[in-house]
Amino acid sequence: MIRPFSQSSTTVKSSASHGKPGGNCCRVISLGKNIRKPLTSGTKRRNMFVVSFLALAMGLTACAVELAPATTTAIADEAESTRPSASPRPSQLPEPYADLRPDEQAIVELFEDTSPSVVYISTVTRRRDIYGRGVSVPQGTGTGFLWDSRGHVVTNFHVLQGATSARVVMHDQTSYVAEWVGGSQRHDLAVLRIDAAPDTLRQVQVGDSDRVRVGQSVYAIGNPFGLSATLTTGIISALNRQIEGLNGDIIENVIQIDAAINPGNSGGPLLDSQGRLIGINSQIASPSGASAGVGFAVPVNTVQRVVPQLIASGEYTPARLGISAANQRLNQLVAERLGVTGILIDRVAPNSGAARSGLRGTEPDANQLGDIILRIDGEDVVSLRDLRVVLDRYQPGDEVDVTISRDGESREVTVTLM
Repeated sequence: MIRPFSQSSTTVKSSASHGKPGGNCCRVISLGKNIRKPLTSGTKRRNMFVVSFLALAMGLTACAVELAPATTTAIADEAESTRPSASPRPSQLPEPYADLRPDEQAIVELFEDTSPSVVYISTVTRRRDIYGRGVSVPQGTGTGFLWDSRGHVVTNFHVLQGATSARVVMHDQTSYVAEWVGGSQRHDLAVLRIDAAPDTLRQVQVGDSDRVRVGQSVYAIGNPFGLSATLTTGIISALNRQIEGLNGDIIENVIQIDAAINPGNSGGPLLDSQGRLIGINSQIASPSGASAGVGFAVPVNTVQRVVPQLIASGEYTPARLGISAANQRLNQLVAERLGVTGILIDRVAPNSGAARSGLRGTEPDANQLGDIILRIDGEDVVSLRDLRVVLDRYQPGDEVDVTISRDGESREVTVTLM
């Protein structure tokens, strides 16, 4: 467990407070005077060495936590109390400028209205120390946002991957140990829950990613490099991009943006000029690992399809036809022999939508070759990956038109997904 530096025996000051230009994140440690009697020259040299070594060690430790908000230095494991702790706030703030340009004022108001919905997430994992004991150590940081008044927080799956616990810090610096609700590696989405009073939660306003256009302004709020509540702006550079989820499946209809996205922004909201959520900032394309002006956001319409399932059951269950496909080798042999490209049906699940629609599986004993799925709603499906991508656009209960090849003839059937 990591706790804030004790203030009783040492005085800790930020190097920035001394006006050092280009100063690093380390803090200057000033040790208290505790020498009570004259020392010999040899003893002085040894003490100077010890003091220098301690100052260096404590300074390096300070580097690791300087960029995080004050409350996140008290990262807890699962057993710690979820009672929030608040940081003191200034008693009086100067009046802001009232003569900003209208476009500037609009951005200021957007940030002030939406930033209370954005949270800072720090994660902890378990490691073995040199004595073989299990210890909790910080793993990383990311961003999330409030989904509803029940305390659900949405973020990226990769922000929490490998963590044993997570702490959520609100805009007013109150913090909570979060409870895992569910996640989908396929969509790089996860949901946490905090035990906070509903009247303290301001959920984000959800938009419609199908209505956005290339060239419109976007705004990203997150915690890049641990710097909390950071706003960056840009435009939508492209639509309908594809990126890989954590399990290798394709995430469709991804929004490409040029707003600065860096490590720590993951899981944060992408907003339009009205403060509506249109995506979740998830990935960047960069040779250096820092922002290069090419960022990608999972569209909010995908989020709206996945998150309710995660909250209800802890996992995402995609819509299914009710069939199992033949293995890749058999599929390839059949395609070469019949001159068609698609997915050979091995078995049809009883009482499934596929069974009710009359789809046929392979029966070796009856010398019967199963149907070959060629297209779904007019879109070619060549592999199981293609099939998963297409079906992921639908909900159970939706109907799709399936084009199949049977006995050398093409035909179309309607299947209700399950």
